[in-house]
Amino acid sequence: MPITITLTEGVVPKEKQGQVVKEITDRFLEHHKLEGNTVMTPNMTAQLHIQPMSETFAGGEPVSGAWVEIKAPSFALADREVQKDFFSDVTELIHRHSGGRLPKKQIWTNVLHTVDGTWNMDGVAKTNEELGDAISKG
Repeated sequence: MPITITLTEGVVPKEKQGQVVKEITDRFLEHHKLEGNTVMTPNMTAQLHIQPMSETFAGGEPVSGAWVEIKAPSFALADREVQKDFFSDVTELIHRHSGGRLPKKQIWTNVLHTVDGTWNMDGVAKTNEELGDAISKG
């Protein structure tokens, strides 16, 4: 499941940026009870984008911030409690890794659910059912 993390330059110290990616990945697996799953763990991918202040905005004005977007099958992040707990954890960990300098109100998150049958894993586009079967074996 691709995770895209975008940070304004300087929001999280460079030496902590990899840890942010790792912790968000771990929290996703944890909240879905998939820690150590041999199918999902290597398929949790991430892209980290660091943008200068001149390229990050809120309300059309430059802002320091963090944005986390996850693309997932429709059954992931579908439960309201999982949504609230996971994104609360994500917000808290980014805030903590910023040294408390980035206000939580400047950390934005969302999830995009993919169309059933378009999830490519091991070179094969899988349906939600096929993906669920593969995950259950991991």
